[in-house]
Amino acid sequence: MTFVQNSRPSPATRAIRDNILSYRDSALAIVPGVALAGTIAVVANVMRSIPAVATFSPMILAIAIGMAVRNLAGTPALARAGISFSMRRLLRLAIVLLGFQITLTQLATVGTKGILIVASTLVATFGFTLAAGRALGVERKLTQLIAAGTSICGASAVVATNSVTEASDEDVAYAIACVTIFGSIAMFVYPMLPRLLHLDADAYGLWSGASIHEIAQVAAASFQNGQRAGEMATVAKLARVMLLAPVVLTLSVVTRASAQPAGGKSARPPIPWFAIGFVAIAALNSVVCIPAGLRSATITLSTFLLTMALAAMGLETDISKLYAEGMRPAILGGLAFLFIAGFSLILIKLVG
Repeated sequence: MTFVQNSRPSPATRAIRDNILSYRDSALAIVPGVALAGTIAVVANVMRSIPAVATFSPMILAIAIGMAVRNLAGTPALARAGISFSMRRLLRLAIVLLGFQITLTQLATVGTKGILIVASTLVATFGFTLAAGRALGVERKLTQLIAAGTSICGASAVVATNSVTEASDEDVAYAIACVTIFGSIAMFVYPMLPRLLHLDADAYGLWSGASIHEIAQVAAASFQNGQRAGEMATVAKLARVMLLAPVVLTLSVVTRASAQPAGGKSARPPIPWFAIGFVAIAALNSVVCIPAGLRSATITLSTFLLTMALAAMGLETDISKLYAEGMRPAILGGLAFLFIAGFSLILIKLVG
């Protein structure tokens, strides 16, 4: 008797095969966009070797290059899926990896007074910017992005906050432009002020770290007044970065509550877990001795992934929509910059 074996796969086997094919197709779909964003990120890092642009972070250069490509040549339709992946998934991974930049030991060197000054300045600046934005009639989401970028850590804070606010790419680009312009002004003006304001190295470093937007701008401004000022500024800036997670989590809760429908159940997603991951990595970095080479590699990877995310946002940004925003957001960015500089200086004079 001859038995004929049934060659048709079982339903379970077919389901597994279909899932594998689906994942393969999804992975292949994001390759062009991820490759384009990665290429722009590489170009942005190479451009930093040019003296005239060395003070700008690769993230800022990447969004500028991406916007140029988008508005001069157009973003290829084939790259859309990968661009979306870079703006969301890679961005969240990069923020988690930012935790490797921070340890509790580093923060301790600023001292209790320094931490209080940094935290108070952040909260006051965020609140002032929200109030000023309402007074100027700036759209709420854009106001939140400018508030985060000014009070916390520039472009990184803008893109992290946008994962909760879900503003348009044009709003993100506008907010980054604001913190870039005013942070750059601070980078050139601050080094001329220590003697005029009677600030020693520690006070000047704390002021720079507590009020200048981007960490690259902080370093450029503070180390001009000596190694001690530069080190103090860097640690104060890292303290601000550490507060990124609480701010994003708070915004998530507030936004979720404001979106509460009549039935009582929120239509928005729960707490952003990437912010929890950021805190967890920072805590791990504080208690576990991570090899210097591995830690350096993760920091480099985090910066590169953030640069890719900003490149992707640039590729989705229409400059004509930026013009439509008008000058009010720029005025808001200027007021926020003046507030954080003045408020932090007053606290340092009173407390320090």
